[in-house]
Amino acid sequence: MEIKPTPTVGALIVNSKGDILLVRSYKWADGKFSVPGGHIEPYERIEEAVKREVKEEVGLDVEVKELLLIQQVIKPEEFYDKERHFIFFDFLCFAKDDNVKIDNKEIQEFIWVKPEEALIYNLEKYTRNLINKYLRYLKGDKNTELI
Repeated sequence: MEIKPTPTVGALIVNSKGDILLVRSYKWADGKFSVPGGHIEPYERIEEAVKREVKEEVGLDVEVKELLLIQQVIKPEEFYDKERHFIFFDFLCFAKDDNVKIDNKEIQEFIWVKPEEALIYNLEKYTRNLINKYLRYLKGDKNTELI
């Protein structure tokens, strides 16, 4: 079987209080938190993929602000399928409300946390990278990075 890179989106969602949304999915080992996201459909604009995935997984409507981080994910140790190759396009998004409705398929739990407190949680490493990038962004570093 040929493995091809899969473009995916992630949403770092900020609410009106400045808190960020973390979610738990069975797809990440040891109950690790991550952010909502998923595959980009054929012919789908990347920003539309972010909005669709967020709506499907956590029931929120979001404004997609900007691309924060691009991550190369090859054979992710913490993911349930370790024979994957993803390219994560992680976006900063703003929630239009806080009324999370998890899908109970891919997402089993959620929490809103202060960005500066998020790093104390059990995060998968790509979400940890994204939150670290967001904390730098808040301090004025606006550069998009490739990790």
